[in-house]
Amino acid sequence: MSSNTPVSTRRRRGLLGSALTSLPGVARIGAETVVHTTAWSATQYAKGVVRVARAVVDPEAAAALSDDLATITDSVLDITRALTRGGGPVVGGLGKIAVPALESVRSALEASGTQSGETEEERLRRTGSELLRRSRDVWSDEARHPAYESILRELAPDEARILVLLLRNGPQPSVDVRSAGVRGRMQPEVIARGLNMFASWASVRYPESIPAYLNNLTRLGLIWQSPEPLKDLLRYQVLEAQPDVLEAKHAGRRAVTVRRSVHLTPFGSDFARVCFATAEEADTAHFPDHEPPPDAATSEAVED
Repeated sequence: MSSNTPVSTRRRRGLLGSALTSLPGVARIGAETVVHTTAWSATQYAKGVVRVARAVVDPEAAAALSDDLATITDSVLDITRALTRGGGPVVGGLGKIAVPALESVRSALEASGTQSGETEEERLRRTGSELLRRSRDVWSDEARHPAYESILRELAPDEARILVLLLRNGPQPSVDVRSAGVRGRMQPEVIARGLNMFASWASVRYPESIPAYLNNLTRLGLIWQSPEPLKDLLRYQVLEAQPDVLEAKHAGRRAVTVRRSVHLTPFGSDFARVCFATAEEADTAHFPDHEPPPDAATSEAVED
């Protein structure tokens, strides 16, 4: 009896079966689970299309579909976390892919799924209840801040280089160039502000965009620019000998430099460590300290 399955499909199935057979014990189980789950998802697609079509025109059906999907996603997420713990490098690797993907699906469902007739206040209350539920989840290993993914999408590659420089090399010097003025007759004038060496030290691709990069990193709460100089004043000697600093000093009468510094915020330090540190650095490296901004909340006790 001849098979109706196309030859190319049978060939792919044969190659997939051979690949699964070559995997060791637990890894094979994990891989087979992923493959069979994918196949099951494909078979359910046709049924799902009918239900989604009905949800488009029926608000109550849409709400029920969203709630069901959220419940299923939570269940699969919990099972995935449990199965991928201690399952070896291959299964653990599958978990690192599956868990963030499932969390993204759940977040999307939470953002888009609204119950029929639900008010804004009720939606916010439901979202808050979900956050509290996740805080009590003993299986949860969410170590990263939920804003990290969205922040990564708002960064230019050069800005990532600047963050890595600050993370590994610590706070960086910057200077303002001001005219000294005449005592009692005129106020000092700012000739150039925030001159630094990020372009060369971080090897950025677009040096002319450094001011915009620093503005964006400040807007995102990742860095702050301190009016105080670094403790090691020798670091300013190289900066003050740079052509742009010398040009600014020659542009005004009796111009002087005002030494400042650029630091990671506590939030920025954690973000850079989570997103840009290598696995070896995350386990063993001790990164340089940064001064927190004056209004930053810290874990240190405040003395009266």
